Parts: sequence; structure tokens; C-alpha cells
Amino acid sequence: MTSGAVTPRKSDAEPARQLSPEQAAAAAMVAEARQRGLELTGPNGLLKLFTKNVLETALNEEMTEHLGHEKHRAERGRDSTNVRNGARKKTVLSDAAGEVEIEVPRDRESTFEPQIVKKRQRRLTDVDEIVLSLYAKGMTTGEISAHFAEIYGASVSKETISRITDKVVAEMQDWASRPLDAVYAAVFIDAIVVKVRDGQVANRPFYAAIGVTVDGRKDVLGLWAGSGGEGAKFWMSVLVDLKNRGVKDVFFLVCDGLKGLPEVVEQVWPQAIVQTCIIHLIRNSFRLTSRKYTDALKRDLKAMYEAPNATAAEAALQELDDKWSTQYPALVRLWRNAWTEFVPFLDYDVEIRKMICSTNAIDSLNARYRRAVRARGHFPTEQAALKCLYLVTRSLDPTGTGRARWTMRWKPVLNAFAITFGDRWPAAETY
Repeated sequence: MTSGAVTPRKSDAEPARQLSPEQAAAAAMVAEARQRGLELTGPNGLLKLFTKNVLETALNEEMTEHLGHEKHRAERGRDSTNVRNGARKKTVLSDAAGEVEIEVPRDRESTFEPQIVKKRQRRLTDVDEIVLSLYAKGMTTGEISAHFAEIYGASVSKETISRITDKVVAEMQDWASRPLDAVYAAVFIDAIVVKVRDGQVANRPFYAAIGVTVDGRKDVLGLWAGSGGEGAKFWMSVLVDLKNRGVKDVFFLVCDGLKGLPEVVEQVWPQAIVQTCIIHLIRNSFRLTSRKYTDALKRDLKAMYEAPNATAAEAALQELDDKWSTQYPALVRLWRNAWTEFVPFLDYDVEIRKMICSTNAIDSLNARYRRAVRARGHFPTEQAALKCLYLVTRSLDPTGTGRARWTMRWKPVLNAFAITFGDRWPAAETY
């Protein structure tokens, strides 16, 4: 027999889900926006209206707290005669909603000091960080201004953007002169070429150094602007600056084989081992040879940098000479010229060798620098270039996951360092 009962719909059987006060307020604003034909986003959308309402409500609450009473609710016989005195219009720049016109309440005695939008404040908090982030990615002040106009419908002049980015100059100077650790397990150094317009556009070297502490932390030690080509003479001033900031000893200094640099390092840190960057040698080797020989050349180069000792590496170099010197004499000359600075790491533990050989720490940093530099093309001044490079450095690894991963990779290496360089280890313990 068929039942005459009708199964209730879900909406009839269950009560409607209760909205939180925040959700209810948002739903009401969305409904109002639809009735008024407003878009949710855009220059005149709901987001701008919402921002305006929130700011004005917060300012009115601040005024109530300041005066001690709601609007038109002043108690009779109170001591203060200060009351509300209308409002003034003010346009602020928000990173989410662009330009927002708000009404800031005033009091008769002009003692009200708003906090959510302070007096003379024109930009809300995150706008400056957005400008600095875009500048660090290589955008010019004009491009950033156009970006704000296009995305947020906001007018931000190039002069305002320049003032925002200039705020980091003092921060950059403090960073560049900060004290450093006394001992570093390894220091990686390199230079990139940046075009700077000083009368006329010229290539200028900008020097960078990364240090790995005895705790395994990676730290960009500094940025320096040079003149002319990259040279050992300027590196001398860089290393002296690091020494003056507290660096007393370095176990390994990894570089690209610049002529005269080992003598400079010996003057600053006599015990430091100057190690040619293996990645640079391998990369330069492939630049000198045809791509069809890549696999064969990989095997021959690997026989040298993975050799068990210096004697075996020299035998592999001789094989490289016999096999390739007729076709690519510059390849063999490259390795023979760098040999004195190439072989030191072969005398050490395999963990040390692995990290010195495979971890070209500064190359990834230079890749970030070059990306920002290519986006700009050239810089009007040396300081503008330094400012851009510093902001790139400042924006590295915002979550800290890369730093944690790096430290974990260096733990086995640090154990080997602690044993090998125990007499120079900056701790009370001996290993």
C-alpha cells in the first residue's frame, strides 16, 4: 500500500544554518550592493564601500571613546564642553580597494587623535610594502604608478613612490654596517654587472657575499658598488670591510677564480682556504665546447671533481688534456689555470667536498638579482641600483622554509667541519 505521507524537503526538515554576525553583515552588504547595481570589486565596487564603512565606523567609535559619550548623548553637568564638530573629507589609499574617500569626525577642541587613520596619513599600512615589493621585482616608479592606476584605480605619483622606496635607504645603511659573526664555515663571493646611467650608461660591478655560520645559517653579508671591471683590488676593500665588522676567520672562501684574489684573501684571513667554485668551472667548460660532446665531457669532468684525492684528479686532468686539447685547447687551459684553487677541497671529508662542490649558494642569489636588473634595464644612479638589490635581498625566503631546509642540509657538513677545524672552532667544546 502506498503511503500518503510526503517526505519533507531538506529546507523544511532542518533549520537554516545560522550565520555569524560577520557573515550576516557581509551578506547584508552584498544584498545592498546588488540592489544598487554595484560590482563586488573594481574602482566603485562593494570592496571600496565596505572599506569606507569599516574605517568610518572605527573612527566614530574612537571619537566616542575620546569624548566619553555617543553622538547627542552628552551628560548634563559634565566638566568637559568638548563635543563632536562635524567631519572632514579625506582620501586614503588602500592596497585592496584603491583610493577611498572617508569622513573623519572632528571635535570642537581639536584634541582628537585618530589611530586607525592617523592625522596626515594618506596610505593605509600595506601600500608601502606593495610598492617596495614591486620595486624589488624591477619595476620602475612609472610602472608602479601605472600598476596602481590600472589595478586599484588609485593615483600614486612617481614622486610618492620614490619617497616610499627612499625610506629603505637608512635601513639599508644599518644593514650594511651591522656586526657579523667572528667565524664562518664558508663565504661565497661573486659580482654581477649592472648598467648605471652616470652621465652615460656604463656597466658597473656590484659585489655580494654570502656567509654560512658555524650553526649552518646562511646570511647575505653585504652589497658593494664598484667601478670599472671586477677586480681583486676592490675585493680587498670588501674583505677588509667584513673583517672590520667582526669576521676574524673563514674556513673556505669560494670564488670564481679571479686572478689575484688568493693573495688578497691571504692578507685578510691567512688561514682561509681559497676554493674555486666548481659550478663556475663546469659551466665555463660547456660554454667552450659543442653541445654534441656534452655527455662525454660530463664524464671526463666528473672524474676530476669526484676524484678520491689530488693525485687521481691530476691523472684525470691529463686524460682530459690527451682527449680534448687538440679540439678544445682553451678548455684544458681553463682547468690548468684554476688548478691551484681547484684541488684544495679534495683533501677534505666527502661531506665538505659535496657541499663546497654542489652548493653554489650565491648563484641562486645572483639569479634573483639579474631578474630584477633585467626588468629595469638600467638605473639612474648607483644608489637606485643598490636600493633595488637590497630590496631583492630583503624579500628572500619570506616564510623561512628555505632557510630551515638549508640548515638541515648543512648539519652533516658542520659535523665534518667541527672535526677538521676543531682548533679554530669558536666554541668551548673541542671535537
